[in-house]
Amino acid sequence: MKKFTLLCLALLTIQSSLSQTTQKNRVIILSDIEADPDDTQSFVRLFLYANEIDIKGIVATTSCWMQTTINPNSIEKIVDAYGKIQPNLLKHQKDYPSAEALRSIIKEGLPKYGMTGVGDGMDSEGSDWIINELEKDDDRPLWISVWGGVNTLAQSLHKIKNTKSIKDAKKLISKLRVYTISDQDDSGLWIRNNFPDVFYIVSPGDNYEDATWTGVNTFIKGIDNTTISNEWLADNIQQNHGPLGAIYPDVAWGVEGDTPAFLSLIPNGLNESEHPNWGSWGGRYELYKPDFSKTKKGNSIVEIGAEKRAIWTNAIDNYIPHIPSKYGRSVKPDSTSFTGFKETLWRWRDDFNNDFAARMDWCTMSFENANHPPVPVLSHPQEFEVKSGQAFSLDALDSTDPDGDNLSFLWFHYPEESSYKEKINLGADNVHIVHATAPKVTKKGTLHFILKVTDKGSPALSRYKRVIVTITP
Repeated sequence: MKKFTLLCLALLTIQSSLSQTTQKNRVIILSDIEADPDDTQSFVRLFLYANEIDIKGIVATTSCWMQTTINPNSIEKIVDAYGKIQPNLLKHQKDYPSAEALRSIIKEGLPKYGMTGVGDGMDSEGSDWIINELEKDDDRPLWISVWGGVNTLAQSLHKIKNTKSIKDAKKLISKLRVYTISDQDDSGLWIRNNFPDVFYIVSPGDNYEDATWTGVNTFIKGIDNTTISNEWLADNIQQNHGPLGAIYPDVAWGVEGDTPAFLSLIPNGLNESEHPNWGSWGGRYELYKPDFSKTKKGNSIVEIGAEKRAIWTNAIDNYIPHIPSKYGRSVKPDSTSFTGFKETLWRWRDDFNNDFAARMDWCTMSFENANHPPVPVLSHPQEFEVKSGQAFSLDALDSTDPDGDNLSFLWFHYPEESSYKEKINLGADNVHIVHATAPKVTKKGTLHFILKVTDKGSPALSRYKRVIVTITP
C-alpha cells in the first residue's frame, strides 16, 4: 500500500509539473536519412521526446551527400520500432503519440539536389505539407529542423512568394523558425538572401569544424568524454533497451550530428527557443552578419557565399566547469576554462545524454525502477528588479523529485547572456539558497542566473530555472 501511495504521488507530481510547462514547440523535420547513420540515431532520440515536442511532419530529403535519393521507408522502420515501446513510455509520461500518428506525417521531398529542385513545377508532398502547416490557425512558430538539404523549404517559400499576396506571405513567413545543420545544399544561402525576414540559425558553409553543432560529438581534451564513447552508447542506448535501442546504429562519422537541430525545443527550464542568444542544450547563437573572409574551405561541394543580412550563428562562451570534491561533496569552479563556440553546446552534453539514457530506460522499465527528472521550484519570481548595490537572494528550497531522490543544487551567473558581463559572486553556489549584491550601475542592465537541480538517481538527471535580475540605477 505504501509503494502504491508513493507511486501515485510521484505520478501526480509529474503531471503537475507538466501542466505548468509552456506550450509545446511544433516542428517539421527535414532529413537526408541514409546519407549518414546519424539521422537514424537522432530520430531515436527525437521520438523519446515526442510527448514534449509537437512533431508536425517528417520529410525525407536529399543533401550534398545524397543528391538523387530519398528514403522515407527508413523513417518508417524507426517509427515501427517506436510503436513497440510506446505503451511502456506512457507509463512514465503522458502524450506520447501513436506510431500510426507519426507514420501519417512522413512525407517526401523531391529526389533532386539543392536549387535544381526549386522553381515552378517543383512542388512536392513535403513542400506543400510545410505550407499547409503554416496556414493552420495556430499562433505558435513553426520550427523547421533541417538535418540535410533545405530545398524542400526553399520550394515552399518559392510557392508562397508566387501564389500569396504580399501581406499573406509576410504573415506565413513570420511564423518560420529554421535551425539547419550547416549548409548541405545551395538552397540555404538562397533562402537567407532572398527571404531576409526568415528567422534562421546556422553555422554557414560546409566546414563542419567551424560549426557550433559539432560540440555534440567532438572529443574535448581536458573533460570527461564518456557519454560520447562507443561503450557508453552500447550500454545505455543500443543494448538491452528494447527495439528502439536495437535500431540505433553504430557511429560512422560523428554521433548524432543532427540532434542539435531540435535539442533547444525540449522543455527543461533552460531552453528558450525564441532566444537563441540565451543558450540551451542546442548551443548559443547571436544575431549578426558574419564575415567569412578568414574561414577555411570545407570538403563538400557547398561553398560559403556572401551573407547579405544578419543571421543567428556562432557565439562564444568562456566556460568554467564546476568540479566536485570526493570528500564533503563540495563543488567549486575548476582551474581550467574553455573558450569557443562549441563550448556553448558541449557544456550541457552530459546532462542531455544522461536524459537520453534515462528515457531509453523508460522503453522497458517500470516507473518504480527508472529515473525521472527533478522539478526545480523557485521561492520568488523568475524575473525581478533590484536597485544598484542592493543585496538579494535566489532560493529553490521547494524543489522536488518524483522518485524521492536527493537533490544537488548549482547556481551560476551566465555573463554571456547578461548585459552586465563581470562575474557575480554567489558565495557557496551549491546550496538551495545563494546571496548576491547587485553591482553599482549608472544605467539599467540584466543579470542571467541559471539554477541547475540534479538528482542522485541513475542516470543522474538535471533540470533548470533561469532567473533574470534587472538592475536599475
